[in-house]
Amino acid sequence: MIQLPRLLAVWLKEKGFDLIHTDDLPLKDETQDNEIRQIANSQERIIITKDSDFHSSYILHSSPKRLLLISTGNIKNRQLLDLFRKNFGEIANMFSYCDFVEMDNFDLIAHE
Repeated sequence: MIQLPRLLAVWLKEKGFDLIHTDDLPLKDETQDNEIRQIANSQERIIITKDSDFHSSYILHSSPKRLLLISTGNIKNRQLLDLFRKNFGEIANMFSYCDFVEMDNFDLIAHE
């Protein structure tokens, strides 16, 4: 599940990932967070988002089951895509041993 620019979703699909962008859902970006979590959990998807509410829900309720939190602040879509290109291999590796990864402008953090 992705709540970020369509450009990133296209790039991830080109990499072979089966993903759902919030714009692909019936209510698009009006879809409630709890519904996004339910879909992600039932389909074993990673939520990719900047929304800190998902971080809170992960900590308090272990939902979503897997989370990639983007903590870059406001950056241009192209800069975000460049960060993904640079860190993609390491992000994938981190999800092999943890369920919560955070990416900021400089670092990747694997949370336990």
